[in-house]
Amino acid sequence: MSLIVISSTFANGQENSWPLQKCIDKALENNIEIKIRQLEVKRVQKSSNSVWNQLLPNVSFNGNQSYNFGSTIDPSTNGRVSSNIQYDNFYINANMNLIDFSAFANVQKNKIDIEKAKSDKEIIENEYKLQLLDSYYQALFTQELLKIQKEQFKNAVFNLDRISKEVEIGKKPKSDLYDIQLSFAQEEKRILETKQLYDFQKIQLFQLMNATDIATLDVVLISNSSNVEAQVSNEISNPKIKSAELNYKSSLKTLRFQRANNLPVLSTFYSISSFYYKPLNQPNAIVDNFNNQIGNNKNQQVGVQLSLPIFNGFRNSKKNAAAQIETEKNKLIINQEKQKIENQIALENQNRLNYLQLHNKFVETLSYAKASFTTTQAKFLSGKIESISLTSVKNILLSSEYDVLKNTMQLQYTNFKINLIKGNKL
Repeated sequence: MSLIVISSTFANGQENSWPLQKCIDKALENNIEIKIRQLEVKRVQKSSNSVWNQLLPNVSFNGNQSYNFGSTIDPSTNGRVSSNIQYDNFYINANMNLIDFSAFANVQKNKIDIEKAKSDKEIIENEYKLQLLDSYYQALFTQELLKIQKEQFKNAVFNLDRISKEVEIGKKPKSDLYDIQLSFAQEEKRILETKQLYDFQKIQLFQLMNATDIATLDVVLISNSSNVEAQVSNEISNPKIKSAELNYKSSLKTLRFQRANNLPVLSTFYSISSFYYKPLNQPNAIVDNFNNQIGNNKNQQVGVQLSLPIFNGFRNSKKNAAAQIETEKNKLIINQEKQKIENQIALENQNRLNYLQLHNKFVETLSYAKASFTTTQAKFLSGKIESISLTSVKNILLSSEYDVLKNTMQLQYTNFKINLIKGNKL
């Protein structure tokens, strides 16, 4: 029975523990915008055709029935007659481009469009991860601060209980009790405010994850790294840079496609046709039946065609010039995106350096604050100092623990942020 209880408690703890990666995985699974982008990737893939697919022949069957009245052409003699004739015509056409330079350029552009759709999805994911990272660390910082406050509150409970007893036996004046009660109430208020903020931030985090079915009050966030000098990635492969590079490659293929409109197209064609006719309102007219006429009137045509553009009102020249300008613009955008990312990384690296430099100083200050509080607590219990002095030293200790906590959390946050900016990975 006890084993079952322990197993249940462990499973519960596992379910309510939410490290950063688990939050990101859940959020990516639920995010509607990312699902839309995934469908867009599939759509672009389905709409893309191979070069052989584009060169496959177009085959069509056509049929028409017409009625000619008055002076018309007799299909059997090609002579003009004065009569009414029913005319049915059937034909199958097939044509295929043998050499079409625009088809080759279009296929290459389609491949780039697929990669571009994937890159656009990665941009959405990257921006979403950065939002999640910020929201997660806001809640995590408040959670860890709440732990510090609760741990220090144990001392407040101990001191209040001790002073209350000493006042009862007349060892301490009531003024000491009032002072310690005031300090106790202030700590209670701070803990309540931190708890409310923590609960609110967890709700915000899980709303951002589209996971509103999770009982956030039971959720425990997990600090991801205790190593303040954790290494960050050196390689830069931000999806925004990749997207800009793909835009440039796509514009090159568009330029090639436009220029291909000035090149010849070699195609082949084949057609087979037949017809059936019958004079109307001429009961004495003798004509073959439908099957015989269709068989006898068959005609086939096969050939090769070369189409060479000569003049199109300078329309292609204008399109080529516009495509060239678009290509130059997209090349500049690559440099612009690289510059933005490099500037952002430089700022975050400076933040990281600052936090590393401050870390040892904050740890050293905390060690002094702990030693000072220990001696001050002993003096207070022995009646050598007033409670206001103890409260002052205790606030310094809280501030020192707060500084170490904040600096450590900010360093972790900055490391993850740099990795996301550089390569869309934690």
